[in-house]
Amino acid sequence: MFTTLTTDLLATLAYGAVGVLLMALGYVLVDVATPGQLRELIWTERNRNAALLLASNLASVGIIVVTAITASDDDFVAGLIGATAYGVVGLVVMAGSFLLLDLATPGRLGEILVDPEPHPAVWVSAVVHLATGAVIAAAIS
Repeated sequence: MFTTLTTDLLATLAYGAVGVLLMALGYVLVDVATPGQLRELIWTERNRNAALLLASNLASVGIIVVTAITASDDDFVAGLIGATAYGVVGLVVMAGSFLLLDLATPGRLGEILVDPEPHPAVWVSAVVHLATGAVIAAAIS
Protein backbone atom coordinates (compact mmCIF):
# COMPACT_ATOMS: atom_id res chain seq x y z
CA MET A 1 0.00 0.00 0.00
CA PHE A 2 2.73 2.48 0.95
CA THR A 3 4.71 1.63 -2.19
CA THR A 4 1.69 2.47 -4.36
CA LEU A 5 1.04 5.64 -2.37
CA THR A 6 4.67 6.73 -2.69
CA THR A 7 4.70 6.00 -6.42
CA ASP A 8 1.44 7.88 -6.92
CA LEU A 9 2.68 10.86 -4.93
CA LEU A 10 5.91 11.01 -6.94
CA ALA A 11 3.94 10.80 -10.20
CA THR A 12 1.68 13.59 -8.99
CA LEU A 13 4.70 15.75 -8.17
CA ALA A 14 6.16 15.10 -11.62
CA TYR A 15 2.90 15.98 -13.37
CA GLY A 16 2.55 19.05 -11.18
CA ALA A 17 6.07 20.17 -12.06
CA VAL A 18 5.36 19.77 -15.79
CA GLY A 19 2.12 21.74 -15.43
CA VAL A 20 3.81 24.54 -13.51
CA LEU A 21 6.69 24.72 -16.00
CA LEU A 22 4.27 24.89 -18.92
CA MET A 23 2.25 27.61 -17.21
CA ALA A 24 5.50 29.51 -16.56
CA LEU A 25 6.28 29.23 -20.27
CA GLY A 26 2.77 30.48 -21.04
CA TYR A 27 3.38 33.44 -18.73
CA VAL A 28 6.59 34.26 -20.60
CA LEU A 29 4.80 34.09 -23.96
CA VAL A 30 2.07 36.47 -22.80
CA ASP A 31 4.72 38.74 -21.29
CA VAL A 32 6.53 38.86 -24.65
CA ALA A 33 3.26 39.67 -26.45
CA THR A 34 2.50 42.63 -24.19
CA PRO A 35 4.41 45.90 -24.09
CA GLY A 36 5.88 46.50 -20.65
CA GLN A 37 6.20 43.96 -17.88
CA LEU A 38 3.24 41.68 -17.32
CA ARG A 39 4.08 41.47 -13.63
CA GLU A 40 3.72 45.23 -13.24
CA LEU A 41 0.62 45.41 -15.43
CA ILE A 42 -1.31 42.84 -13.43
CA TRP A 43 -0.09 43.09 -9.85
CA THR A 44 0.80 46.77 -9.61
CA GLU A 45 -1.41 48.50 -12.17
CA ARG A 46 -4.25 45.96 -11.79
CA ASN A 47 -4.74 45.85 -15.54
CA ARG A 48 -7.80 43.68 -16.24
CA ASN A 49 -6.98 43.23 -19.92
CA ALA A 50 -3.60 41.67 -19.23
CA ALA A 51 -4.98 39.59 -16.36
CA LEU A 52 -7.77 38.18 -18.54
CA LEU A 53 -5.41 37.17 -21.32
CA LEU A 54 -2.97 35.56 -18.89
CA ALA A 55 -5.75 33.73 -17.05
CA SER A 56 -7.14 32.31 -20.29
CA ASN A 57 -3.66 31.18 -21.31
CA LEU A 58 -3.05 29.43 -17.98
CA ALA A 59 -6.48 27.78 -18.02
CA SER A 60 -5.85 26.50 -21.56
CA VAL A 61 -2.52 25.01 -20.55
CA GLY A 62 -4.23 23.33 -17.60
CA ILE A 63 -6.94 21.87 -19.84
CA ILE A 64 -4.31 20.45 -22.19
CA VAL A 65 -2.17 18.96 -19.40
CA VAL A 66 -5.15 17.38 -17.64
CA THR A 67 -6.36 15.82 -20.89
CA ALA A 68 -2.91 14.46 -21.72
CA ILE A 69 -2.61 12.90 -18.25
CA THR A 70 -6.09 11.38 -18.48
CA ALA A 71 -5.42 9.99 -21.97
CA SER A 72 -2.17 8.32 -20.88
CA ASP A 73 -4.02 5.20 -19.60
CA ASP A 74 -1.95 5.07 -16.39
CA ASP A 75 1.33 4.93 -18.31
CA PHE A 76 3.38 7.42 -16.31
CA VAL A 77 6.17 7.94 -18.84
CA ALA A 78 3.76 8.33 -21.76
CA GLY A 79 1.63 10.69 -19.68
CA LEU A 80 4.57 12.85 -18.69
CA ILE A 81 5.93 13.03 -22.24
CA GLY A 82 2.45 13.60 -23.66
CA ALA A 83 1.61 16.34 -21.17
CA THR A 84 4.87 18.12 -21.97
CA ALA A 85 4.63 17.71 -25.74
CA TYR A 86 0.96 18.62 -26.04
CA GLY A 87 1.44 21.52 -23.65
CA VAL A 88 4.23 22.95 -25.77
CA VAL A 89 2.20 22.42 -28.96
CA GLY A 90 -0.77 24.15 -27.31
CA LEU A 91 1.37 27.14 -26.36
CA VAL A 92 2.77 27.38 -29.88
CA VAL A 93 -0.73 27.22 -31.39
CA MET A 94 -2.01 29.81 -28.89
CA ALA A 95 0.87 32.14 -29.77
CA GLY A 96 0.13 31.62 -33.46
CA SER A 97 -3.57 32.30 -32.98
CA PHE A 98 -2.72 35.49 -31.07
CA LEU A 99 -0.54 36.66 -33.97
CA LEU A 100 -3.22 35.79 -36.54
CA LEU A 101 -5.89 37.60 -34.58
CA ASP A 102 -3.56 40.58 -34.25
CA LEU A 103 -3.05 40.64 -38.03
CA ALA A 104 -6.77 40.26 -38.77
CA THR A 105 -7.98 43.04 -36.50
CA PRO A 106 -7.41 46.80 -36.38
CA GLY A 107 -4.85 48.09 -33.91
CA ARG A 108 -2.26 46.08 -32.05
CA LEU A 109 -3.50 43.53 -29.51
CA GLY A 110 -0.39 44.01 -27.40
CA GLU A 111 -1.16 47.70 -27.04
CA ILE A 112 -4.82 47.02 -26.27
CA LEU A 113 -3.73 44.69 -23.47
CA VAL A 114 -1.89 47.46 -21.67
CA ASP A 115 -4.77 49.91 -21.95
CA PRO A 116 -6.09 50.60 -18.44
CA GLU A 117 -9.67 50.57 -19.74
CA PRO A 118 -11.28 47.15 -20.30
CA HIS A 119 -11.42 46.37 -24.01
CA PRO A 120 -13.75 43.83 -25.69
CA ALA A 121 -10.94 42.64 -27.99
CA VAL A 122 -9.23 41.09 -24.99
CA TRP A 123 -12.29 38.92 -24.39
CA VAL A 124 -12.10 37.74 -27.99
CA SER A 125 -8.42 36.93 -27.60
CA ALA A 126 -9.09 35.13 -24.31
CA VAL A 127 -11.77 32.97 -25.92
CA VAL A 128 -9.38 32.16 -28.76
CA HIS A 129 -6.92 30.91 -26.13
CA LEU A 130 -9.57 28.79 -24.40
CA ALA A 131 -10.88 27.41 -27.68
CA THR A 132 -7.35 26.56 -28.78
CA GLY A 133 -6.79 24.69 -25.53
CA ALA A 134 -10.03 22.80 -26.03
CA VAL A 135 -9.13 21.88 -29.61
CA ILE A 136 -5.71 20.58 -28.57
CA ALA A 137 -7.33 18.66 -25.70
CA ALA A 138 -9.87 17.10 -28.06
CA ALA A 139 -7.09 16.09 -30.44
CA ILE A 140 -5.38 14.21 -27.61
CA SER A 141 -8.24 11.88 -26.85
